[in-house]
Amino acid sequence: VFAFANQIEVCSSCEVTSIQAAVDLAQDGDEVLVRSGIYKEHNIEINKSIHVRGEGYPVVDGENKETIFKISADDFSVEGLEIINVGQSYTKDFAAILISKSNGFVIQNNRFKKVFFGILVEKSKNGKIENNHVSSEYTSQASSGNGIHLWHCSAMEVMKNEVVGLRDGIYFEFVKNSTVHDNRSFKNLRYGLHFMFSNENSYFNNVFEKNGAGVAIMFSKFVKMHHNRFVSNWGSASYGLLLKEIYDAEIENNVFDQNTIGISVDGSTRINYRNNTFERNGWAIKIIGACYDNIFTENNFLNNALDLSYNSKINTNQFNSNYWSE
Repeated sequence: VFAFANQIEVCSSCEVTSIQAAVDLAQDGDEVLVRSGIYKEHNIEINKSIHVRGEGYPVVDGENKETIFKISADDFSVEGLEIINVGQSYTKDFAAILISKSNGFVIQNNRFKKVFFGILVEKSKNGKIENNHVSSEYTSQASSGNGIHLWHCSAMEVMKNEVVGLRDGIYFEFVKNSTVHDNRSFKNLRYGLHFMFSNENSYFNNVFEKNGAGVAIMFSKFVKMHHNRFVSNWGSASYGLLLKEIYDAEIENNVFDQNTIGISVDGSTRINYRNNTFERNGWAIKIIGACYDNIFTENNFLNNALDLSYNSKINTNQFNSNYWSE
């Protein structure tokens, strides 16, 4: 606990007029209070345990140049800012907020607009990303970044965020022991949520709507997915949920409504599908490749064009006590 924390004010008529100048003056534990206004800054570097808080959503305008905040500190927070106009690059991952090698942080109640990457976190742990709105206006996957992107992280909580108009809304790679809940990810070009090589995570109470495809979970194990809604992920190669090389997962109490394919499964084993509702999809479940020891129980299949498609043997998979409207 910092007993003598200071507050440093930033505004056009204050003694300190730039966020970077306030950060440079601050000591561990201090708060940088950014008053309402427009601050044209980028490459703001934070390497101390401070709290940056906006009042009345001050606008930090990166003027389409590079990354806006670069943070390599423990125990910091960024709250209440509107961060806009991140630089765009085909070779570098410019972000509104880039966090590296941090232990313990909170990013909450911010608005991100016209970003390349929104929040990009690398090699960090014990972070909370809550109640942020991240949006962009991309039309091609090649020139767009992800909304909330985590790489080599653990013990992260991503909750109550809204992500729209990015390549992937939320992206996890080599992330473990983390949760994604109560988010809304919609109208993203590729996936609402994309997991790769990420074990022992759970996601629940999310809505994935009108994305290129809803959610892709690949090369991961011990994943829990429950009480999510996969809605209107519709297109020639689209699905609510793609499972590729997934082991030991629980998929329960989800709703798949009006997707081209509700769940597309490839090479995934020891998964319990329980109490899910598949309604008005093209295919409810489409299974390709070898899948073993999966149990489908108490699921509802309602008015899908095709309930179940298999391109191989049923193998050791079981179907018990499901309701088929056909």
